[in-house]
Amino acid sequence: MTTDLMQTCVEVGLGHRSYPIHIGTDLISEADKLLNDIAADRHLVVIADAALTGTHLPGLMDSLGRIASRLDAVTVPSGESSKSLSQYSRLMENLLALGVDRKVMLVALGGGVLGDLAGFAAASLLRGVDFIQIPTTLLAQIDSSVGGKTGINAAAGKNLIGAFHQPRAVLADTKTLATLPIRDMRAGYAEMVKYGLLGDSEFFIWLEENGEAVLGLDPAVMIPAVAQCCRAKARIVEEDERESGRRALLNLGHTFGHAYEAEAGYDGSVLHGEAVAAGMVDAFRLGLRLGTCSRDDLDRVEAHLSSAGLPTHRSQLSNRLGEADPARLRDHMKKDKKASAGNIVFIIPHGIGDARVDATVDPEEVLAVLKGDNP
Repeated sequence: MTTDLMQTCVEVGLGHRSYPIHIGTDLISEADKLLNDIAADRHLVVIADAALTGTHLPGLMDSLGRIASRLDAVTVPSGESSKSLSQYSRLMENLLALGVDRKVMLVALGGGVLGDLAGFAAASLLRGVDFIQIPTTLLAQIDSSVGGKTGINAAAGKNLIGAFHQPRAVLADTKTLATLPIRDMRAGYAEMVKYGLLGDSEFFIWLEENGEAVLGLDPAVMIPAVAQCCRAKARIVEEDERESGRRALLNLGHTFGHAYEAEAGYDGSVLHGEAVAAGMVDAFRLGLRLGTCSRDDLDRVEAHLSSAGLPTHRSQLSNRLGEADPARLRDHMKKDKKASAGNIVFIIPHGIGDARVDATVDPEEVLAVLKGDNP
């Protein structure tokens, strides 16, 4: 993988709904130029994470103000709790109060929570309007902003209410990552590792060698790394836009991880990427029990995530999760949106760089992993 790329564009090829992912530094200040073809002379409404009102929002408003016929901004509280029916309702009422019509374009500025919420608002406002993703976290830049999965959480589980609604463009400004706490950077890095584990062993090896520089925000490695992840996700989305087959691979570690988030009550104490990190290790533990991957594979994954400061067991997420009843955690998995005909769907590693969808895993094997039983 080359590391001399300072600005690039990845295309998501979906026919007439294709769109670009612009990746580089200081793109927010160039938003008017990058988005001119699709956003000029339109009513633009920026939906922003409230935490960004003093950082990235003013610059984006200045830039978009040069091309919009009308420009408004609506803020949403930070945190996973904003992916809720109550916050969705408030947001929709605020948007309708602006007198929007079907030519309005929404602009999502924030992390994965904000992007999922704003995207779902775009999918349902006036039965569907255009929107743009401007992700400001590493996790959102390489994963949640790409592919058109939008939605909110329900009491029954994560992301159970939503829609597939593709953006018109994505602007991944890596300069925004400098304002992130290191904990959020690490959480995003977990999703970056995921791309290596599910289908690109060479990328995982590259991350073993360059992960520290990625977390240190070295643009010479950060921009190519983000582009590599976006390219991988774009190819999968092009093949399986609505997750009827291969796209499910992107959920490596998520069946375990979502159960941990549900057990924590989506209270913000556990970040999504942290839960996924622990979940990916559990997926390899399950693979070891099933005989699809080796002890060496498990040890490498666990060692790399640990070296990046990420949790490798649910007990490191919180004491509450460490003491959680394994049977209850398995029950959370049964409510996962990927469950099929009552069966829990897992992404099983068959070595580093090779993951496969499996809906036939014996629930007792899952319970054994949750109990910490060694194969």
